Amino acid sequence: YEELFSENAHVNAVHAGLECGILGTNYPEMQMISFGPNIYGAHSPDERVQISSVQKFWKYLLETLKRIPKAS
Repeated sequence: YEELFSENAHVNAVHAGLECGILGTNYPEMQMISFGPNIYGAHSPDERVQISSVQKFWKYLLETLKRIPKAS
């Protein structure tokens, strides 16, 4: 993140990441994270996303996927 955006990542612990909870049930030893754009008022009538964070998230996701070693 720092290499890509020249700034520190903002790390927050939130009550979210449903998919991590489901995967963790079946793979309790797996280390995982959930990340995404900035969402406010999740699961409420006021739910919204910070549009500028969507583009940044997408760029970071693509760069992360590029760095996964290919199987040989």
